[in-house]
Amino acid sequence: MSLPANQLKEPSQESLPSNQLKESGVGIVCSDPDVVVELNVGGQFYTTTMGTLLKHPGSKFSQILSRSAKHYRDAQGRFFIDRPGTYFGPILDYLRTGKVPTECIPEVYHEAKFYQIHLLVKMLEDMPQIFGEQVARMQFLLGVPNYRENLEVLLHLARAEAVAMRLSKVVVCVVHTEEEEAKCVEPLHILEAKKTPVVKFGPWKAGPKTEDFVYCLEKDIKDQGYNVSIQRYHLNRNPYTCFWIFVFTWW
Repeated sequence: MSLPANQLKEPSQESLPSNQLKESGVGIVCSDPDVVVELNVGGQFYTTTMGTLLKHPGSKFSQILSRSAKHYRDAQGRFFIDRPGTYFGPILDYLRTGKVPTECIPEVYHEAKFYQIHLLVKMLEDMPQIFGEQVARMQFLLGVPNYRENLEVLLHLARAEAVAMRLSKVVVCVVHTEEEEAKCVEPLHILEAKKTPVVKFGPWKAGPKTEDFVYCLEKDIKDQGYNVSIQRYHLNRNPYTCFWIFVFTWW
């Protein structure tokens, strides 16, 4: 009869059958597939079997259940994993049934990567939510020179302008091609003369149009918790399609 994890004794290497001694080169507490295992994942409790947890060779569960990790137990003797317990449920269901999760895909994807369940990671990467972000949008942004650095400058300016203000505004120049960049030279000089700070993005060689890039930029800003809206920038009443104003609302 299988015992709960907090009642399991750790047998010596000599007392275990040879097929239970190693899992991916790590000494497992007990790799009998029928042994019941109790887990504490971020304060949420789960009960499963060794066979379920060790179903995918090379996963992180070999390390979690190893002898060297035996001190990672809670007060009741459950194996403790310091990860979000909410998203462990879909991971465990996949290990039990092979059914790919359909909810909270980005969060489950990050957990599958942590637990190194490579087959699940691959299947989640083929789903629209992950494919669109990781393969389409992020791959495009990697081709925009200094994107992350310029994004940080934009946010720094927005915060600097927010002192004792409800709103702060930052002018952003987005140029898709070298031709557009050339057309922006004069208005950039005008803004410089007015001591108006401008953050410039582009040009980039291929990919979405300017409006799509602005959407990407807005998404990344909002994902960091900022309340931002966007409008076209009119310089001396002349609309320049490459210039935008990012308006941050603070309170």
